[in-house]
Amino acid sequence: MFRDEDLALLARPLYAFLTVAPRGDRWPAPRPVWFEVTDDGDLQMFSLPDAPKLERLRERPRASVVVAAPTGEPEHWVSVEGPVTLHDDGGVELATRLAERYYDMSDPKRQILVDEWRSGGVVRIVLRPERVNRFSM
Repeated sequence: MFRDEDLALLARPLYAFLTVAPRGDRWPAPRPVWFEVTDDGDLQMFSLPDAPKLERLRERPRASVVVAAPTGEPEHWVSVEGPVTLHDDGGVELATRLAERYYDMSDPKRQILVDEWRSGGVVRIVLRPERVNRFSM
């Protein structure tokens, strides 16, 4: 579902803004997350096991993500929506891999955080694209 220019944008260490169904009378509130595109064309992210978004995803397993080029670059964004699955396996490996993509891992504070994820566990979130929208200048 992704075009080459989509994949080029998604390969960069940019934040994805994840939106899940809200509870009650609340409005959707996107959250910045790290992500990667899998070989199968899915997007995967991770979360701490007690994050409220996971409870909402268990109730309604659908989400959307938007990734945009930073200010100062030609406008380019990709929006993805589809069903979500949650996995207890692979989360720590994903978090470690993404930390290397997004962080300077020579910083001991960053290593401590990754060690906390390893000891406490994280949940892997996989979004299978059903719909992809995009804009590129």
